[in-house]
Amino acid sequence: MTSLFHDDDVVHPGTPLAERMRPRSLDEVVGQRHLLDVDKPLRRAIDSGALHSLIFWGPPGTGKTTIARVLATAAQGDFVAFSAVTSGIKEIKEVIAAAQFARQQRGRRTVLFIDEIHRFNKAQQDAFLPHVEGGAIILVGATTENPSFEVNSALLSRSKVYVLEPLSVEDVVVILTRALTDRERGLGDHAATMDDPVLTALAVYANGDARTALNLLEQIVLSLRPGDDGTRSIDRATLAAFIERRALLYDKSGEEHYNLVSALHKSIRNSDADAGVYWLARMLEAGEDPMYVARRLVRFASEDIGNADPRALEVTLAAKDAAHFLGMPECNTALAQAVVYLAAAPKSNAVLKAYGAAARDATTDVADPVPLHLRNAPTGLMKGLGYGRGYRYAHDESEGVSEMSCLPPRLEGRKYYEPTDRGVEARIKDALDRARQLRTKRET
Repeated sequence: MTSLFHDDDVVHPGTPLAERMRPRSLDEVVGQRHLLDVDKPLRRAIDSGALHSLIFWGPPGTGKTTIARVLATAAQGDFVAFSAVTSGIKEIKEVIAAAQFARQQRGRRTVLFIDEIHRFNKAQQDAFLPHVEGGAIILVGATTENPSFEVNSALLSRSKVYVLEPLSVEDVVVILTRALTDRERGLGDHAATMDDPVLTALAVYANGDARTALNLLEQIVLSLRPGDDGTRSIDRATLAAFIERRALLYDKSGEEHYNLVSALHKSIRNSDADAGVYWLARMLEAGEDPMYVARRLVRFASEDIGNADPRALEVTLAAKDAAHFLGMPECNTALAQAVVYLAAAPKSNAVLKAYGAAARDATTDVADPVPLHLRNAPTGLMKGLGYGRGYRYAHDESEGVSEMSCLPPRLEGRKYYEPTDRGVEARIKDALDRARQLRTKRET
């Protein structure tokens, strides 16, 4: 493991464009202004050399490795990088030993950059703790996953987390333009040209990932033959030939999965059908299991609509059956139909609240016996003990409701279900209010 900074100005043959164009100073970094503007804490730490262990959390291609290298330059230290995918405890011990030697013998600090730190297990992460505390290394972790879940609490408490944002389309256009014109590290010698609309289209395709944008640009430029005037012109048709389908940022078991599910649920709850269909498409087009989506919609139908529109549950169950029967991509319209229906339906969480309140009483209060009048009496012994005594059959009552309590005495009069005045639930509310009045008629 050696410093990766000693030859940053050397461009090696065959080095990918994305690596050649990697910024060598803060002035070259594009984006992340919320971290790197002159008045921001991270920028002040870099400029002053007062560095600390930290974790960069953000999507791919947003500058995590680049900023880590700048940190090492500012610290006048060695930059050592390895990936959690290919390294283990043995490699950790070796790099720690080298860092301690560099500090003791040469007075240099080591910036240890760990890509995909979330892939290290707890024992591997714990191995860094004493050396972070002792100052032997400045640990810089990079992760695309939420550190709250993927980095152990001891290491997290000793590091500052900085969130990197996806690059804007304008940021990516700046990066692409630099690459096209830079004759030293970029593609300037290839005389490639792209109109602004084509540059923008490529930037949109990159989806905030500079590495994706540069890799595709290099692939296109190197594949084209110069025209009669010696230039390589990249138009929309050329770009379209290289773009088959954008790989959407999505991890079925990671945070982005839950972010999109949350966006879908909250959009439908807010009766926004357009947003609901968009988030549905984001999930399905990224490869989400349609049956998972169907299950979430079924849950939504009872959690957020309930009896305000009882048909919502029927619609979502039908969509679930369609998803099972058809699979993707044919079931996408059935799921979209359900999303639109749920968005338009009147909303009520009264059933959800009723169950929650009842569950709290059921699990925290004294579990009173079932009242005798509500028990069946299939044997003479049970009948002799009073099982079923006092029970009144509702169908025999003139109003279809008897003056009989069905709760344990301790909970007499408790109301769990409080219907809204929206949709069908308004009629249900009237019916239940009438039934309550009939049940309490004797007391009044």
